[in-house]
Amino acid sequence: MDEKRYEVESFQTFSESLIWQLNRDYYQKNGVEAWSKGIVPHNITSNSFVGRTYAELILGFLQDLAAKGAVEETAYIIELGAGHGRLGYHVLRHLENLTALLDMDLPPYCYVLTDIAEENLKFFKDHPQLQPYYERGVLDYAYYDAIDGKSITLRQIDHTINKGDLNQPIVALGNYFFDSIPNDLFHIQENKISSCSIALHSTLDPTAFRTDLLLKDLEFTFKSERFEKPYYDSEILNTLLEDYQSNLSDTYLFFPERSIQCLQNLRALSPQGLMLLSMDKGFHRLDKLDKKEKPEIITHGSFSIWVNYHALGSYCERVGGKVLFPSYSTFHLQVACLLCVEKSSDYTITNSVYQHSVNNFGPDDYDSIKKLSYEHSSSLSLMHLIALLRLSAYDSTFFITILPRLKELVKKISHVDRDRIAETLDFVWGYYFNINESVDLALNIAGIFFDLGFYDKALVYYQYSTDVYGIEMDTLYNKTLCYYQLRQDVLFTKSLKDAKERFPDTGFFDALQLLDMTAE
Repeated sequence: MDEKRYEVESFQTFSESLIWQLNRDYYQKNGVEAWSKGIVPHNITSNSFVGRTYAELILGFLQDLAAKGAVEETAYIIELGAGHGRLGYHVLRHLENLTALLDMDLPPYCYVLTDIAEENLKFFKDHPQLQPYYERGVLDYAYYDAIDGKSITLRQIDHTINKGDLNQPIVALGNYFFDSIPNDLFHIQENKISSCSIALHSTLDPTAFRTDLLLKDLEFTFKSERFEKPYYDSEILNTLLEDYQSNLSDTYLFFPERSIQCLQNLRALSPQGLMLLSMDKGFHRLDKLDKKEKPEIITHGSFSIWVNYHALGSYCERVGGKVLFPSYSTFHLQVACLLCVEKSSDYTITNSVYQHSVNNFGPDDYDSIKKLSYEHSSSLSLMHLIALLRLSAYDSTFFITILPRLKELVKKISHVDRDRIAETLDFVWGYYFNINESVDLALNIAGIFFDLGFYDKALVYYQYSTDVYGIEMDTLYNKTLCYYQLRQDVLFTKSLKDAKERFPDTGFFDALQLLDMTAE
């Protein structure tokens, strides 16, 4: 007997399909848990290495502005769809470290975390690690719908940025963003172009199942229809589409009309223009857009598509800007820098930084090294692990992945290496941003410090763990044992008493009572 199939939606133009609203609903409903529970992948585009790469590019841009004498007005760095906020934290941490090394006047900057999910905005507002940045005025947060947003209201300082208000170019970050907002879809064949519609069916009743389950189960049917030209009201968009019709032979083409609208909205806020930094799966070369089959919709709680960076770059060039794309064929991700500014060729430092931080060795290369490291972690030496952690810019997710091997190596370690690990652990913690994941990073770091005999530092990290995850029996046991090792008799006695009062029905702490505090 055939399984019943429900019609979720009859044929609609791809950009108007229900799937985009389902995607939006998913993020609004799940908030930060979409990432903290490991449903939607994020580390590949939001790790510390990527944060440092963006910080270097932003600093180069600020230096170019300074060379023009534009050091008075604030430069706004607007992250679109900031989601969990981890990328923004990485960028700010690295940017403050880099600017501290320079002895020159730079424009003041303010990083703005934006999202459409109020739960995410509340997460940004209340996050303890972000408070120092709010206090210094280098961070704010805002609700912003990138497609329809004509203004941005900064909630921390209660200030609205309207069209034409800014006197510095905007820096916008579209990280893992343009793959999740509506695109048009066209079919080009023998220099003829058709618009594609999509119908949705599912074996699940759409009225009875969660959005993420429904998205995963959707079946897509595509239909192509010829149309009367011009397709768009915009001359630039129609010209770009005609170029594709002339230069592509047989392909399905995502066309990012809404993404371009987003860039136009941001450019409207400042007469000085826009620099866009974006990282995602996609293509920036025309030849890579040909011979594409009916599109694959990639689901991971929500869903995403590949990004047509070539179209975004062509738009940038047609408005007089300059495009920086990788000069080689990437394996995993594109890193794009679009300089939609006047006299874009003057931004020589930004260009130089892009060549160094992306083309010479960038996030795509790092991701390849990271995958190789994971495959061979069981055979890596301590020297290798520390070098890789330094390469990752002390990324916490990379650290957690190689942690089992590190714990093995800690058991047999020299005194010199003991100090090297201690220094590395502090740096990992310094670049960690908590998004309520299940892994207690502080507890793991504390355990390594304990095994190394750094009992005073272990206590610091046990306290970090307690502050976030509450008082756990194992944590309290190890804290008490640290006091014993440090010969802090009063604290040992107090901690042991507290432990037995909190956990009276266990004999877990009995062994601690037998310890001889007079022993050397």
